[in-house]
Formats: sequence, structure tokens, C-alpha cells
Amino acid sequence: MNPFETRLLGNTGIKIPSLGFGGAPLGELFEKVEHLQAIETLDEAYASGIRYYDTAPWYGHGLSEHRLGNLLHQKNRHEFILSTKVGRVYRPFKGDPVLFDGSPWVGGLPFEWNFDYSAAGFERSFLDSTMRLGLNRIDLLVIHDLDRSYHGKSVSNKLQELETGMEWLKMMKNSAAIQAFGAGINDIEMIPLFLEHFELDFFLVAMPYTLLNQEPLKDIFPECERRGIGIIIGSPYASGILASGSRKESKYGYVAASEEIRKKVQSIEVICEDHGIPLKAAALQFPLAHPQVSSVIPGALRAAQVNENLEMLKIHIPLEFWLELKQTGLLHPEAPVA
Repeated sequence: MNPFETRLLGNTGIKIPSLGFGGAPLGELFEKVEHLQAIETLDEAYASGIRYYDTAPWYGHGLSEHRLGNLLHQKNRHEFILSTKVGRVYRPFKGDPVLFDGSPWVGGLPFEWNFDYSAAGFERSFLDSTMRLGLNRIDLLVIHDLDRSYHGKSVSNKLQELETGMEWLKMMKNSAAIQAFGAGINDIEMIPLFLEHFELDFFLVAMPYTLLNQEPLKDIFPECERRGIGIIIGSPYASGILASGSRKESKYGYVAASEEIRKKVQSIEVICEDHGIPLKAAALQFPLAHPQVSSVIPGALRAAQVNENLEMLKIHIPLEFWLELKQTGLLHPEAPVA
């Protein structure tokens, strides 16, 4: 696969590269990242040709946006696509920064937040992001973390709050302040709710469509195709285990992987080894075989990981490999493959 090939994002008319850069790890999710290391990682990404970057205020409570902006505000604005997110509004932590608990981020910046999906909240979030990034334009704006894992039974209240937020997003798109807007999804059950209530340009799907989960194939992706809604895949390594493999400390869904998931990955690893295919290559290439998917955006903590992601996309994977995964029940029988 060509990592720099561009694909249309649904019916938006926007073309984005097959491989992007996910900014969550630079917000220090699982480990601290020194400033120089972050600069080297991002410099390598841009020098290697990556031209789609995704971030969010949530990633390190502003740290990821600062770091990405430090790179991107120096570049030609017409050369790259940028997405960030709305749904949280930040304010400075009033106490000693040493006492700030930024969990789940192990590092990040000492800023507190609250969810706000209203028009006023979105505007505040957007303006704050432009200042952290040092950029006056954001291409793709994503509604962030409106799902049950964060909001529980109050999801319906948040969807009501989003009604004014959606009007603001439409106004921003109509004025060309942004090119498109979508929703970031971790909980697959939220996609039908969004489809029922709102018109979106795309979904940024993290977790529900990977080598380990093809649940959207039955109803959700066909409905998105019917409506011309594009798909971007975040966390193609399933938050870690499809990169690190089945070892005990591997993460799945941003927490320690269960024994069931580890065993499934072990079974995939056996077939990978038989065919001489790196697990990371299979994980990265699989989502891109679906015609609705425009891009995958793995994160990177180091310059070497940027280059490895590029190489994983270039590896040729024979059809026989995918067929064996299907024949052994490790992959949905109707999943598109290269």
C-alpha cells in the first residue's frame, strides 16, 4: 500500500492521506515523553511525508496540541490536513501543579476541564485549540467522547445539549472556517444514535474496526456508505496490543488486555509467523481495505516508530494470509481485504 495515497472522505470532497499521525501518545497517555523526543518524532513524521495530523484538547490536557502546533505552525498551511476535537472546555488548575492529577494521562499539563457540547462550549474549545496550535484554521473538527463510557445514563442529555453545538458546526462549515465535521467514536452503539439524530460528514472510529473487532460491518458501515459518511480509523493497533503483541502488559481498549483478547492475538500471531507477515503490518493494512475507510492514524512516541508505521504499510500481504484468518474464524468472513 502507498501510505501517501489520498482518498476521499465520504462525500466531503476532501482527500486525506491513507496514513496519518495520531497525536494522543504525545499527550503522555501511557508514558512521559521528553520535549526533545516529541520534536524529533514530529520532525521525522513531516520529513517522511506524513501530511495528516490528528490531535485533541483531551490529549495531555492541551500538551498534544501544543506539541503538534509547534511543528505545524512553521509549515505551509496548504500542505497538510489537521483535525482536532471539541466537547471539553479547559481552565487552569488553581493549585500547585505538582499536586495536579491528570489521569488517565501520566503527564500532560495542569488544566482542568468539563464537558460542554453546546454552541458556546464548542466555540470556546475551538478558539482555545487555535491558540494552542498557533494556527488560525482547522480542517476537520470532531465531536469528542460523547458516549456511555464517559456519560452513562446522561448520554441523552448530552445529545440534547449537542443540538446547539451541531448548529454551530454547520455555521462554521458554511462559512469555510472548517471543511468538515464528524464524531469520534469508541462505543460502537453511539454511531446509530448519531445517525438517528444528526447529519455528519464522517466518523473517527477508535477501537470498533480492527483485526480484533469487525462489528460495524453488519449494519453500520453499510448505512454510512448509503449516506456518504466517511470513516477514519483511530487506534488501528487497538490502543497497543496489535503493535506490542500478546504479552501480558499489552493494552486493549486503553486498559490491560483480557486473557481472551490475548489468546486471540496469539492465534493471529501464529498465522502471521507462518506467512512471514508482521502483526503490525496486518493491523495497519486491514482497515484500509474497506472502501469507506479513508485513513488510519496510528500514534508514535519516537521517530523510529514513525518510520516503522510507514514500512508496515508498504509490506505486501498476500490474499492467502487474509483467507486463512477468515477460515480459522479470526476475521469476519465478509471483511474486505486487499
